[in-house]
Amino acid sequence: MIKKIIVSACLLLSLVSFAQEGTSSPYSFYGIGDVRFKGTAESRSMAGIAVEQDSIHINLQNPASFANLKFTTFALGGTYNTTKLKTDSKKENARRTTLDYLAVGLPFGKVGVGFGLIPYSSVGYKIESISADVNINNRRYDGSGGMNKAFLGVGYKISPNFSIGADAQYNFGKIETNSLEFASGVTIGSREMNRADLSGVNFDIGAMYKAKLGKKINLYTSVNYTLENTLTSKNSRNIATVGFNSGFDVGVVDVLDEQNSVVELKFPSKISLSAGIGESQKWLIAGKVAYQKTSGQANSYNDYENVGYGKFGSVSVGGYYIPNYNSFTSYAKRIVYRGGLKFEKTGLVVNGESIDDRGLTLGLGLPITGTISNVNIGFEIGKRGTTASGLVQENYANISVGFSLNDKWFVQRKFQ
Repeated sequence: MIKKIIVSACLLLSLVSFAQEGTSSPYSFYGIGDVRFKGTAESRSMAGIAVEQDSIHINLQNPASFANLKFTTFALGGTYNTTKLKTDSKKENARRTTLDYLAVGLPFGKVGVGFGLIPYSSVGYKIESISADVNINNRRYDGSGGMNKAFLGVGYKISPNFSIGADAQYNFGKIETNSLEFASGVTIGSREMNRADLSGVNFDIGAMYKAKLGKKINLYTSVNYTLENTLTSKNSRNIATVGFNSGFDVGVVDVLDEQNSVVELKFPSKISLSAGIGESQKWLIAGKVAYQKTSGQANSYNDYENVGYGKFGSVSVGGYYIPNYNSFTSYAKRIVYRGGLKFEKTGLVVNGESIDDRGLTLGLGLPITGTISNVNIGFEIGKRGTTASGLVQENYANISVGFSLNDKWFVQRKFQ
């Protein structure tokens, strides 16, 4: 059954990852869009913490974790997002439902293999600036698309407590933006359309270590390093004079020759360090820090003097508690209760203001009775951006649902 689910889900996510509009943030205009992937539903519920050597949950933040899997693991997750966007004078609401990841983990003794597909970043915004003053041009902007990652990783267990791993990620996707400029009372305007086709490869290496601090207490550590990489963007620009009606249905009046270019977007290396203490299958408290020299760079169509890309950094703390994971009498005692706090400096700087993200996360891990599989539900509330300097503040709430389905594959027959 799990094999049929995997095949069906792979086909579904492959289609949806191209079609979905995964964000409503105006900040998704910059760079390669709004980076949405923050880990699986269970790690997001702990503010991104994924430091424990888990045998039934796949960890997509460190390839060394694949070596710790004991069962074939299939993971699928999605998020329902509501966002309140506000400036000094206006407020708007937006909603999005997205698929976040699909991954499969396969254990082979000391070796573990993981592969899957992740819709990594999204572009999705619709903005207009309308004035009754005929001397001021009106503008309408919209954008869509994003970047996906297909990955393949291998983990190796050097000792019962120490594992290493590496993965390769193929990045692909497209971003489309559209801007219309016109004067009030005039049904002719100018339109600029941009398309960027993205492709590239990057590599991660990681390690995880566990040490005994007492009879029941363990120390968990994890490090993941993303190597410096380059993303190739094949860009096309189309500028035209257009006519439009009250519904802004556009008809081309005159068009210039299409402009094509190739841009290399360079991303510096990134390191993530995590450490925590806990009792296996009982409780965990841990912290995580991540750092990158710069968060990225602009493309040819979104390079503006008032926008910069500074250092990326994040700090988070989180953990879980299980009253009694093998209780036969109480389902509530087998539930995993999770929580966390996070602060992220995205690196994006607009009008001199740093666009920061801070949030609170909560979650539940619900075991599926009679199996070793589970459903994970996460809740997240937070704030990103600011209303200072004419910018937009986003107050968001997310509900994430993840499935971690486990089964025994590759079992050698004892009888023929």
